[in-house]
Amino acid sequence: MAAESSEGEEEGKLTGGNQILMIDDDLREMGKKAAWSVSSCKPGNGVISLRDDNLETYWQSDGAQPHLVNIQFQKKVRLQLIVLYVDFKLDESYTPSKISIRAGDGFHNLKEIKTVELVKPTGWVYLSLSGADPRETFVNTFMLQIAVLSNHLNGRDTHVRQIKVYGPRPNPIPHQPFQFTSREFITYSSIR
Repeated sequence: MAAESSEGEEEGKLTGGNQILMIDDDLREMGKKAAWSVSSCKPGNGVISLRDDNLETYWQSDGAQPHLVNIQFQKKVRLQLIVLYVDFKLDESYTPSKISIRAGDGFHNLKEIKTVELVKPTGWVYLSLSGADPRETFVNTFMLQIAVLSNHLNGRDTHVRQIKVYGPRPNPIPHQPFQFTSREFITYSSIR
């Protein structure tokens, strides 16, 4: 269902959404390590509402499109998945319909890596950052930008209730091909 565009970024349509957030055990939430900012917001509906783990609160933009969420890390991180909670039933024309994901070292060199069209989503929407090549399972970046390019029913401002960013869980032992989870296995995993 995804189609390639002329510049190489992936564009796809997503419908529905999951009411329950389900993430693989080999991924960890990376948003805590980032500085978050938004292009604009209504008073009381700022960036804090995106990260408070409350589905009743939301970020509401205030101004011209595109509406931007900037996620900046102090060091280069591997990111594999973005998960958004949006609700068309509650937010109607405030619900994003087209989203662009951009990555780079900073504002000066962001490159669009994916464009996604959402069709009346209600729930958690999963946006994989892996490329068309199966070897590209993650994005290695200092900064991620989520741009809301348009809303349903030609709405002006947007509501996004939650955003979570996931990266691969690091292997506890460097240069070890296996990921041991128990303390006993880790103790006996290397020879002195």
